[in-house]
Amino acid sequence: MHFPKYILIALVLVISACQPQEKTEDLAEFFSAIPSLLDRPSDLRYEKEWEQVQSNYVRYRNELVEHAEKVKPRLKLAEIYTHEARVTGEHGHYYPAALKVLDEALTRSQQNPDEQFQALAMKAGVLLSLHQFAEALAAGQEAVAMNPYNAQIYGVLVDAYVELGQYDQAVAMADKMISIRPDLRSYARISYLRELHGDVEGAIEAMQLAVDAGYPGYEQTAWARLTLGDLYAQYGELEKAEVAYERILVDRPDYPFAIAALGEIAEQKGDLASAEEKYLQAAKIIPEFSFYEKLAALYQKQNRQTEFDQTIAELKVMLAEDQEAGHVMDLELSHLHAELLGDYETALEYAQKVYERRPDNIDINQTLAYIYHKQNRPALAAPHLQRAARTNSQHPELLALQQSLASL
Repeated sequence: MHFPKYILIALVLVISACQPQEKTEDLAEFFSAIPSLLDRPSDLRYEKEWEQVQSNYVRYRNELVEHAEKVKPRLKLAEIYTHEARVTGEHGHYYPAALKVLDEALTRSQQNPDEQFQALAMKAGVLLSLHQFAEALAAGQEAVAMNPYNAQIYGVLVDAYVELGQYDQAVAMADKMISIRPDLRSYARISYLRELHGDVEGAIEAMQLAVDAGYPGYEQTAWARLTLGDLYAQYGELEKAEVAYERILVDRPDYPFAIAALGEIAEQKGDLASAEEKYLQAAKIIPEFSFYEKLAALYQKQNRQTEFDQTIAELKVMLAEDQEAGHVMDLELSHLHAELLGDYETALEYAQKVYERRPDNIDINQTLAYIYHKQNRPALAAPHLQRAARTNSQHPELLALQQSLASL
C-alpha cells in the first residue's frame, strides 16, 4: 500500500489555497513525480521509528515542493528510500526511487562540492545494492577524489573491490576507513576481509566489535549481530549462533532475518516443522527471496513437490521483478538453477554472464567450479577452484568442494 493519500491531498490543499488553478495542477504533478513511501507491514513498525520515517518523508517532500531547486531534501529522501529498502525488502520500488532523486541531486549540486560528494557517495551505495559493482566503483572513486577524508566512502570502495575480486585494494581501503573512523561499519568490513583470508577467529572478534559499537535496537546493530551469528553458524558453533539470533529479537521482535536464521538452526537440528514455521513467518514480513529459497529447499528435502513447485514459481517472479528494477541477479539465478532445480546448463549460462563482469571474484569462481563438478567436468572445474581458494578462505562449502574434487 502506498503512503496514505490523505497526506498528499492535505498538502496539496494547503499549498494551493493561495495559488491559481494552473499552479495547483503543477504542484499536484510535482508531488506525483516524487517517489512514494510504501506503507510498512505492521510487524515492521518498530515503536516510534515508523512515525519518524513518515514525518521525515512528508517534511522533505514538502520542502521540495516549496524549493524545487534544493539538493538537501533529495539527499534526505534518498536516505529514507535506502533505509526502507533494507527494512522492508521492497528493493524493486526503493532503489530506483533513490537513484531517481540522487540523479536529480547530481544535476543540481555542481556549485556545492559537499552536496555533490554526498550524492555521489550515496549513489555508489545504491549501485552496490543493485549489484552494479563496476558502476559503483566508478562513482565511489569520483567521490573519494572530492573528499578523501570521509570514512564511509572508503566502505563503498571496500565493498566494490571485494565484489570485483580486487582483494588487495579492498584491504587497503578498509585500512583507510578504520583509521578515519573505527565504528560498526568499519569493523564489519574488517571482519569480512579477515574471514575471506581464512582468519575466522579474527573475523568473529571484529564483528563482535561492530556489534558493541552499535546502538541497541537499530537496524544496523541487528544486521551486525546477525552477521556475527552467521559466522558462528557457518563454522559449527550453532549454540552461539542461536544466542546471537535470539538476542536480536529482544530489541527487534519481528526482525525477519533473525527469524529465518533461527529456522536454519532448527533445520540443522532436524526440527523441520519449526524450520518451516520460521521461514514462513519471515517471508510473511518481507518479500526476501532467500527466505523462499530456504522454503523451497526444505520442501524438496521432504519430497513435497506441489509446495516446491509453487515456491519456485514465486521465486522466479520475484527475481524477474528485481531484474526489471535494475537489480543484477544472475548469480542468484545461477544458484537457483544449480542447487534447487539441478539444471546445470542454465546455471552455467547465468554464472558465465557474471564471470564476464567479475572474473576475479572468488564466490563466482567457486560457483563455476561447483557447476562443472556437477557436470562431471573436473578439468574445467579445477582452475576455477584454484582461483576461488587463492585468499585461503576456510569456508566449509569451499573446503567440501576441494575435497570432493580431490577424490576424483
